[in-house]
This record gives sequence, structure tokens and C-alpha cells, in this order.
Amino acid sequence: MHKGSCLCGAVSFEIEGDLAAPDACHCSKCRKQTGHYLATTDVPRDRLTVHGAENVSWYQSSEKVRRGFCKTCGSSLFWDPPHRDWMGVAMGAFDTPTETHLKMHIFVADKGDYYDIADGLPQNQK
Repeated sequence: MHKGSCLCGAVSFEIEGDLAAPDACHCSKCRKQTGHYLATTDVPRDRLTVHGAENVSWYQSSEKVRRGFCKTCGSSLFWDPPHRDWMGVAMGAFDTPTETHLKMHIFVADKGDYYDIADGLPQNQK
């Protein structure tokens, strides 16, 4: 069981089972939402339990994806493509060891110019 929450605690979540290796998205939308880049793990919906869901605000950032954040403290929590059977959960929201490591970087063509990616992981331009 993995647990996490937003900064203020109004939203918390539990995930049953192991976590998939996360990716780090450097696209301009993720950078603007988080202030840097967004690392998420894809979790099957039936393994995710959200407490305080009434405190999650959703922003429809494209036709295919909405982003969930705490409406009190603004913590980035979820990356949700409603047409899929999984939801991305922000790695920074976990409050227990995740026992996983990044698998890759995506949309690196859009990354900020103030940092380098030098961890040796695969980098997809898009």
C-alpha cells in the first residue's frame, strides 16, 4: 500500500500494490502547472482510492486530459485521461517510500533552459 496527500492534507490517497516506474514530463503545460516538470506514475483506477475528493479541483488542459489539484493548497496531484483505465499520480505527493525510480523523460524538446537532464535515462523529444 502506498499513501500520499496534498500539502495541506485536505486530499489524500491510497494505492494498492506496486507502483509502475514513473516518467518525467517536461512539456510546457506540466512546467507551467508545477513550476518545473511533472513526474507521475500510472495507476489503474481500481487500485486508487481518493479521500477528500470534494477538495480536488479539475482543470481541463486539453481535449484528452484534465489535471487534478487541491483546491485549498494548490498541490498538483493527478493527471487524468478520462478515456483510459488508469490515472497519473504525482510522485511528489507520496508520503511513503515509493520503491521505484524514473524510467524516462518525455517532451524534453520543451524543457526549461535553466536545467540539464544528466541522469542517463532515455529522453523522448515528444
